[in-house]
Amino acid sequence: MPKLTETQTLILSAAAQRADNLAMPLPKGLHGAAAKKVVSMMIGRGWLEEVDADTRKGEPLWRETASGLGTTLVVTDAGLLAIGIEPVVVRTMVAVRKRVAEIPAPKLPTPRAGTKQAMLIAMLQAPEGTTMEEIIAATGWQAHTARGAMSGALGKKLGLIVTSVKENDRGRVYRINCDAE
Repeated sequence: MPKLTETQTLILSAAAQRADNLAMPLPKGLHGAAAKKVVSMMIGRGWLEEVDADTRKGEPLWRETASGLGTTLVVTDAGLLAIGIEPVVVRTMVAVRKRVAEIPAPKLPTPRAGTKQAMLIAMLQAPEGTTMEEIIAATGWQAHTARGAMSGALGKKLGLIVTSVKENDRGRVYRINCDAE
């Protein structure tokens, strides 16, 4: 393994962790003539390569060419080997990151209208909230069923936050935290 400076190691290590092995942006404090000197030497050793930047993807620019196009820097296989990383591993990780980014976020289910669950949600969303006795009277459920519905169906499946507060005149009052929606 070649002898690298701390700056070179920092640039190569950061790039190995980025999508497409982009070496840009460079570490903080490295700019101007110092950046040009370090990058030129790393390109000369084959550790970095200057490629056309895809500004549509928001890739950071290294420099602008005479024709007005921008370039960016990527780590080569030799650069990865210089810090002891097998290029195949990095390519695999990049492919995994891209695949994970393509997977859509799961959509939370929405309750059907006219069901007891929809009725329970409406009761819990009311500003005054609802008590267990009111839930039992409206749904015909037993208390343990109502508590299970609030914890399981509403909390875990729908992601709603049901809070309870003990009020002097009504007893325990349940509400859906509207900030969670």
